[in-house]
Amino acid sequence: MTPRIAFAGFNLESVSSVPQRVELDEFQRVCTRGDEIPARFRGTNTVPGGCMAICEAEGAEFVPLFHTLLGALGPASDEAVQFYTRELLDGVAQAAPLDGIVLFLHGACWAEGYADVERHVIDSLRAAKPDLPIAVALDYHGNVDARMLRGADIAVAYRHSPHIDMGETGERATRALLRMIREGRRPGLAVARPGIVIPSIMSATSLMPLSRIMAEARKAPDCDISVMAGFSYADAGNTGMSVICMDWAGQTSAEARALEFSGKLYDLRAELSAAVPVLTVDEALADLAAHPATGRPVVLLEHADRMNDSTHFLRALLEHDPGPVMVPFLLDPESAVQAHAAGAGNRIALSLAGKSAPETGGPVAVQADILWTGQKSFTVSGRYQQGSHVDLGLTALIQIGRVRVSVVSHFAFAVDGDAFTIFGESPQDYEIILLRSKTHFRDFYEPLAERILVVDTPDLGPANVQLIPYRRLDTARMWPWCKTPDNTKKPETGEVK
Repeated sequence: MTPRIAFAGFNLESVSSVPQRVELDEFQRVCTRGDEIPARFRGTNTVPGGCMAICEAEGAEFVPLFHTLLGALGPASDEAVQFYTRELLDGVAQAAPLDGIVLFLHGACWAEGYADVERHVIDSLRAAKPDLPIAVALDYHGNVDARMLRGADIAVAYRHSPHIDMGETGERATRALLRMIREGRRPGLAVARPGIVIPSIMSATSLMPLSRIMAEARKAPDCDISVMAGFSYADAGNTGMSVICMDWAGQTSAEARALEFSGKLYDLRAELSAAVPVLTVDEALADLAAHPATGRPVVLLEHADRMNDSTHFLRALLEHDPGPVMVPFLLDPESAVQAHAAGAGNRIALSLAGKSAPETGGPVAVQADILWTGQKSFTVSGRYQQGSHVDLGLTALIQIGRVRVSVVSHFAFAVDGDAFTIFGESPQDYEIILLRSKTHFRDFYEPLAERILVVDTPDLGPANVQLIPYRRLDTARMWPWCKTPDNTKKPETGEVK
C-alpha cells in the first residue's frame, strides 16, 4: 500500500524579551493550508519542499495540513499555540488513515503559558495518536532536550547556518520516517547537552572550530547527528547547545554518539564562544575611517538588533557620513505609511524606527526624500529559503543624505541580493551595507564583501549572553557562567523514548 505521510509546520524563533507578542493573526497572514502547500512549496529549498520531494520520489502520498513560518520575532501568544495545536489534532483526525507525519517546528518558540511550546505540540499529538510515527524537523537554533522529543520517533535539524539545507532537512526527516514505516522499527534516538550557551553570531557553521565538528557529524555512518547551536535569546529551561543522534544501530549507539559530540562541544566551549571578533560602534567607525571601501562594499552587522528596527548604528552613520550606505528592510510600518501618503518625489520629516522596545535606540528624527513607495513582495533567489514567497507589505525606499533605507511593514531577512534587485539596484552600488542578520547573510555576503565587521549595540541580542536576564534557565550550571570543568556539569544524555 502507498504510505500516507502528513505534513504540518508551526515555526517561530522567539526572543522572549521582545515586548510585542506574535498574535494569531500574524501567523495566519503567512499560513498556507492543504493544496496551497504543494502549489507554493514544490521545488523550493524549504522543509515542506523537501518532504514533498521524498514522498514523490519514494512513492508515498503527501498529505499537507498547514504551514506557517515567521522567522525571528517575539514570543508567540498562548492563543496562537493553542490554535495551531488544535488545528494539528483536528487535521490529523480528518486526514486518517495516516502512516506517519512530519512536523516542522523551530525548537525555540516561546510563549508565556508554556514551559516548552514544541514539547507541548509533540506531546499533544502523541497523546491523541499513540501509534502514529512522528518525525520532527527542527531549526539548528532550537533549544532541545530529551523531554521535548519524548513523543517523537525521528528528529533531525538543519546542519548549516546559514540554513541553506532547509529542503535537505525535510528530505532527511521524511526519508527516515519512510524507512521506519517500511522496516517496522524505530532508530535509536538520544539527546545530549553540553551545558553551553553561545550568542547567535558565533553559530555560523563556517566558523572554526564549529565547522570541523559539523563536518565530523555528517560523516557518521547509518545515523543522523544534528549538532544544535541553541538560541540564547529564548529564555527556557533547555536553552543552549545540544546534540541529537538518530541511529539505526539502536539506542545504545545513539546515546554513545550523542555524548561523544556533546563532549567535543564541551571541550571547545571557550573557542566556540569567541569565534569572531565583536566591535563597538566607535571601533567600527574608526575602522571605516581608516580603511574605506575600495571597490567592494564593507558589511556592518548590527547583530544585537532582534526586530530589524534598531537605530544605534543608523544614528551613528547619519552623524559621521562615512560614505554611501544602504540599510535594507528596516522595520517601521508607521514610517512606511507616512512615506506612502507623502508620495515619491517629496521630502518629509520622519521619526524613523527604534519603536519595538526601549533597547532599540529610539526613533531617529530625519528629513527623508521619498524615492519610491508601494506594496512589495518577491520570490527568494538566494539559497536560504530559495523559491519562497516574501511579502514586505507597504514599503518605502527613502534617502537621508548619503544613507538609503528600504522601510518595510513586515519583518523580513535581508540576507541576499534580493534586497537590492527588487529596487533595480545592486549591493555593489554602495560602499557600506548595514545588515541585522546573525549568520544567514554569510552565504551571499562573505564572497561579495571587502570585509565584515560585527558590531555590538545595547539591544536585545547582545554578544555577551551573560547580559541576558534569564528567568527560566538555570545559568548556575551553564557556560559561560561556570567557567571551569569542576564547576560545570559534564555532558548529559538520555533516551528520548
